[in-house]
Amino acid sequence: MDSRWTYLDYNATTPVRPEVLARVAEVMTVGGNPSSVHRFGRLAHAFIDRARESVAELAGADMEQVVFTSGATEANALALRSLARHAAPGGRAWGASRVLISAIEHDSVVGSAHALDLPVETVPVTADGVIDLAALEQMLGAGGTAVLALQLANNETGVIQPVATAAELVHAAGGVLHCDAVQAAGRIPIDFPAVSADTLVLSSHKMGGPAGAGALLARELSLLSPMLIGGGQERGLRAGTENAAAISGFGLAADLAAADLSKASDISILRDDLESRLKVMAAGVRVFGTGSARLPNTSCFALGGLDNETQVIALDLAGVAVSAGAACSSGKVAASRVLRAMGVPESLARAAIRVSIGWATTRADIDRFCAAWSEFVTRQMARATGTARFAAAAH
Repeated sequence: MDSRWTYLDYNATTPVRPEVLARVAEVMTVGGNPSSVHRFGRLAHAFIDRARESVAELAGADMEQVVFTSGATEANALALRSLARHAAPGGRAWGASRVLISAIEHDSVVGSAHALDLPVETVPVTADGVIDLAALEQMLGAGGTAVLALQLANNETGVIQPVATAAELVHAAGGVLHCDAVQAAGRIPIDFPAVSADTLVLSSHKMGGPAGAGALLARELSLLSPMLIGGGQERGLRAGTENAAAISGFGLAADLAAADLSKASDISILRDDLESRLKVMAAGVRVFGTGSARLPNTSCFALGGLDNETQVIALDLAGVAVSAGAACSSGKVAASRVLRAMGVPESLARAAIRVSIGWATTRADIDRFCAAWSEFVTRQMARATGTARFAAAAH
């Protein structure tokens, strides 16, 4: 990362670690198709096997439960399509009658759910950003076989969801649960069996690996049915020559992320320091999700009267990169639907920005952000005061 910049948008994409860059280059130099039986093919296949083991270990899963994809979006689509149309606990065919999604799911989950040609119902969340379990139980009791999509941690607020509890309710009602764990992986420990999800998704570029690689974990591979047909790759579940270089980088990133879990408290100290300083700089700052367990690296906050796009641009000009929310559509800046689902007024939701930190973040980065944001707020307040004085004089 360019030293002239302070990068604080890890939840959008995490800077690739130097060790991972070296691994990707190594695998690309080796070459070879992982399906070939000659030496080069065997070497490429070995890199993939090694990565599968690392990704499984990060999530507390077995290697046999891991299917590599081109990223989390494809993995979410594959999981939801499979669970909704073809599978149930034990592998028996069933076909769901409806899909439930929490009100704060990522756009890739929302889009995949609505592409299933099944009724889609939204489960509300509390003001603290946690799925409303009482509402979920009531919705499950309405009958029909349901698939529930519930993320492990929110990409905007960092709020951690009670997936295991929700899974218990869903399974008791005869349904299945899909979990998008993209933001949680490498930031909090994940134990796939304890989470009790039927399928779970991870992403390479959210943990310091290259973009272009993701993983779908399935409690049983019989739960899944292929979307891409034409080859036997990934146990027949994803046709096409594997991206061995990106997958191998994913595996090494998973190893490094697992090792960094012990440093989560250091990350949370930086996050907490940031939030404390925000409240000193502007007493009206509201930090979202503080009433719930959150990822240690994520802070979403707003100061009424500001505009999120203006803040992002001003900070960018000051050499600081942050986000106005989910980075799922290029150039898209609007009121966060996650915050709106939490009951935040639209005017305040339009003022919210997200700071997300990670493996390369230093206290100097936090200092630089605070200085730039404080300067921006001071300018905005002076401008507002000047405008008010002008209006009063005009009267």
